[in-house]
Amino acid sequence: MAAALVRPRNNRMIAGVCAGLARRFGTTPATMRVLFVVSCLLPGPQFLLYLALWILLPSEEKATGAAAW
Repeated sequence: MAAALVRPRNNRMIAGVCAGLARRFGTTPATMRVLFVVSCLLPGPQFLLYLALWILLPSEEKATGAAAW
């Protein structure tokens, strides 16, 4: 079974969106970040999609119900 799509509390650079996507799809966060940067060179709403995922994806603490301290 695949990992849940959440923003992890470790291995974040900005918001953890690329790290969460990398964990979900079984790749490294560095690979996902490179793919995102390269995709930003193409026309389209990539940056808006990143912002939407930042807002919509739950943080790992909230998803597991753990205390955020």
